[in-house]
Amino acid sequence: MSNQPTIEQARSALQSHFGYPAFRPGQENAVLSVLSGRDTLVILPTGGGKSLCFQVPALILPGLTVVVSPLISLMKDQVDALRARGLPAAFINSTLSGNEVADRMARAQSGELKMLYVAPERFDAGSTAERLRAIGVSLLAVDEAHCISEWGHDFRPSYLRVGRVRELLGSPPTIALTATATPEVRNDIARQLSLRAPKVIITGFDRKNLHYHVVPVRSDSDKDDSLAESLRKYQGLAIVYASTRKAVERIAADLSRAGLPAEAYHAGLDDVRRHEVQDAFMRGQVRAIVATNAFGMGIDKANVRLVVHYAMPGTLEAYYQEAGRAGRDGQHSDCVLLHAFQDRFTHEYFIKGAYPSRATVEAVYTALKRFADTTGSVAATVNEIAVEIGGAESEREIESALRVLTTAGAVKNEPASSSRFFVRLLATPDRIKRDLSGAADAAERDLLRCLWRAVGAAIYTGAVIDP
Repeated sequence: MSNQPTIEQARSALQSHFGYPAFRPGQENAVLSVLSGRDTLVILPTGGGKSLCFQVPALILPGLTVVVSPLISLMKDQVDALRARGLPAAFINSTLSGNEVADRMARAQSGELKMLYVAPERFDAGSTAERLRAIGVSLLAVDEAHCISEWGHDFRPSYLRVGRVRELLGSPPTIALTATATPEVRNDIARQLSLRAPKVIITGFDRKNLHYHVVPVRSDSDKDDSLAESLRKYQGLAIVYASTRKAVERIAADLSRAGLPAEAYHAGLDDVRRHEVQDAFMRGQVRAIVATNAFGMGIDKANVRLVVHYAMPGTLEAYYQEAGRAGRDGQHSDCVLLHAFQDRFTHEYFIKGAYPSRATVEAVYTALKRFADTTGSVAATVNEIAVEIGGAESEREIESALRVLTTAGAVKNEPASSSRFFVRLLATPDRIKRDLSGAADAAERDLLRCLWRAVGAAIYTGAVIDP
């Protein structure tokens, strides 16, 4: 007789722990797939209840569920909500001391925790993954999984470690979740995580309670007037998205001076201030937040009634994600886009940086060949490459060209490693022969022979050795 948890147990856990009478569309199929031990890829709309797809199974599966989450604010909100319901969950991220991390790992080891949220950056050193392997992981949940894909609208390099960590953990059943994923991104998520014939669950993207408005404007002054009008017209909590930190600060200050109190939120604020602003918004003490997209994934507020985009986002997926912060409780909510023709130039600048021209890629490759030593190794900064090229390319374009060359296999990017070392002989060949002629110097002669076989005459000018 199988000890596999049943869907009846899942429904009971949903009702008793979360207070919902039934699963929403897509949730039950996702939970069934997870309980059967199958890898699962879930695409549910923002506000569609993605978290329950792994939180419910985590409570009824034996052992520990590890949740990879991209933002400190997001994992804090989810863990606080779980603990408020009396559910055993904790998080590990950069805000904790070494002793606090050790304590939470010990609680996971003892079986006290059912869910452990982990920031992907914690896998850098390897010790976190090694400890989790020793503990044993029953389910790996990768939240905001589009972050793992370079084709996605919010690619985060730290997520690229997750596939290797999954393998180190013994490739436990894995559920990857996102609100927006094109077919390319879905395939990339499955490939990066090495998912085995995953069950793919996609529900509709049409959220009928959201009402979309585009307001044509000519200038920032027009935008300011339209923004103030929207905040007066549409009642309830509001999020205003702007493209830069400078714009966020200015807009928040202008709104406050106009009698529409608003707080600024962006990644440039210190942790304490960001938490103060977020907590005040979550408690309803602040009506409007003006933010960069750093505020996006950290929001789990059901009754946001208005989302305003001060400028158009870079992609349709990003717009859907951000506008989708409104009306997560299913009630009527409004999404307003203030559109000025000149906004496109900002995105053209970023596109040019992200997708360099063929001429730029060729110029970077030529510069790398000039920098290369006899072994083909290059030690040069992006700024040094820019100087060598001597053109008008920005550092952003050069970094993108390096990524293109790496993807094409023309360049291999090897991080500095303590296992590699640089060797150069300072003595002449004649002196080496004279000084190492005795039998007592056999070990030195053997070492020199090995070095010569590895790099040849390059040893006299300098070479990088891989032991």
